[in-house]
Amino acid sequence: MELSSFLSSTMLCRRCLLSTTIKDFLRIQKRCMKNSKKKANIIEERKDQVFQYVRENAKPTERLYVWGCATTGSLGVASYLKPAKGQRLMHCMRRPARLKFFDDNDIKVNGAACGYGFTIFLGKKGKEHCVFGTGINTNSQIGFHRLPHDKEKGIDYIIQPAKIALPFDNPDTTRVTQAACGRAHTILLTNNEGVYSMGNNAYGQCGRRIVEGEIYSSRQSSQIQRIQDLPTNIVKVVCGQDTLFLTKTGEVYSCGLGADGQTGLGHYDSEHRPTLVQGDLQGVKVKDIGGAVDCVLAVSENGDLFGWGNSEYNQLSMITDTTQVNVPRHLPVDRCGRIRKAVAGGSMCAVLTEKGHVYVWGYGLLGKGPNLESSNIPEKIPAALFGQHDIDAYSKLVDITCGIGHFMALTDSGNLYSWGKNRSGCLGLYIQRDQFYPLKVSMPAETHAIVCGVDHNVAFCRSFA
Repeated sequence: MELSSFLSSTMLCRRCLLSTTIKDFLRIQKRCMKNSKKKANIIEERKDQVFQYVRENAKPTERLYVWGCATTGSLGVASYLKPAKGQRLMHCMRRPARLKFFDDNDIKVNGAACGYGFTIFLGKKGKEHCVFGTGINTNSQIGFHRLPHDKEKGIDYIIQPAKIALPFDNPDTTRVTQAACGRAHTILLTNNEGVYSMGNNAYGQCGRRIVEGEIYSSRQSSQIQRIQDLPTNIVKVVCGQDTLFLTKTGEVYSCGLGADGQTGLGHYDSEHRPTLVQGDLQGVKVKDIGGAVDCVLAVSENGDLFGWGNSEYNQLSMITDTTQVNVPRHLPVDRCGRIRKAVAGGSMCAVLTEKGHVYVWGYGLLGKGPNLESSNIPEKIPAALFGQHDIDAYSKLVDITCGIGHFMALTDSGNLYSWGKNRSGCLGLYIQRDQFYPLKVSMPAETHAIVCGVDHNVAFCRSFA
């Protein structure tokens, strides 16, 4: 280091510099050079760390995020309801929060379903496939978990995921491929042992005979049972207070509450036996079904739309003036184009087209601002509200789902949008107010799947690097 550069880099005053001997100068110079070298080494080490972090063979890690109502235990984070000393109870989580239970226990989650205050997770630990439940369990909808001091009484609330014992004939080879949750019951679809049910069966929604006065929280009545009289080729299950089954060949079966015609069986009675749904679906191959409450939508292989059930809020008023429809009817939605997926909440419906557009109708916060409260025909939500603008012109919606009063939409770039009623912060937008149009959810990872409940959600994500 030259004397001039040293003098300019020091903060010594002129008097101090004059009093500094050559020996002192050399000592200070040596120390400065040593510190500079040390600092340079630290910088290089950090560069190496950064290089290692973003190396080409780095793989994104899977992450699970939850948000919404926390008081039921459906989020699966025990500390929300059993906080550490000095912390408060968490009544709701208004932003996406990492669910670390499965990471801490080395369990890979590959599926989930959200019910009314409870959640089912499908996981794999090593070679073992497991099913876990958390949240409200007053009807054994997440299996029987007994109290320590009472072998006959089940636990009503579970605040973190608990493993569910399943009565499979071949547990080593049988695994659950999909779960569906209703108001207080759960349906499990397996790869080779058919379909199982558990929880409340007051309307036959579990696919078994109704027993008057049955106590679902007792050990005797909480058995997980295989549903009889079902085809062996079931590929999807959807639950409200009823249960709908879709076969590989495109047929729909239903059972459960039919008070609003949501079973589609031509009557308004409850039915415990899974029965073929006909009406306008006769001769039609259905590729998807959707319905969170008492209105059901079905999409055919050709992209046509069918609906039945409750129409009090204009869900089906495009084809009828009645408030209930008990058989599937073809819905004239040619203005939308070919339909890819359809969902129905408590009073609102939405479809996602093959071109990636979203159309909404019904009653409530539909997503087109406060001036559109009700519509009996599909209304298109502007693509710009989902980020399709000059900055990200090629972004396309690939999925849509809903709870009772809110919607979630997912783009092919991993961005998540939400709108509707913000029950317990279920929109994940850090705010308390309802949302009249789609707004992007700030996620710390890339979302690739989303599951909605009544007032909580589960998102499957991948880390950015």
